Amino acid sequence: MYFKLPMSITANNVNTHQQQSTWYLYLIENKLGQLYTGITTSPERRISQHRGEIVGGARALKGKGPLQFRAIFLIGDRSTASKVEYKVKQLSKEKKRAIVKQKVLPESLFIALCDNSQYICPSNYQ
Repeated sequence: MYFKLPMSITANNVNTHQQQSTWYLYLIENKLGQLYTGITTSPERRISQHRGEIVGGARALKGKGPLQFRAIFLIGDRSTASKVEYKVKQLSKEKKRAIVKQKVLPESLFIALCDNSQYICPSNYQ
């Protein structure tokens, strides 16, 4: 027996799961100097979650504050953001530090995934 699940709908009868949203890739540094990589649709909300100001932060960052954004990149859609996040997480600490310093994603790794990523100044979200 199979049941069809109801769709999420807004007041305008629009499926909310099909709305396009802008996704960001971010790198956060903790008090130990470690870099954490993640994706989000709202950098402001996400840093608040990680800092424990609102629920939903990553366990890997609990108790390791203060936390600061070191790099934020506008990626586009969720699929691309997830693929880029995976690739960045595979990089060495030195290569992640280079991303933070140069404020650009390595072209050799990401050109096929997100040819129009855009660096955003982390101080806009502190």
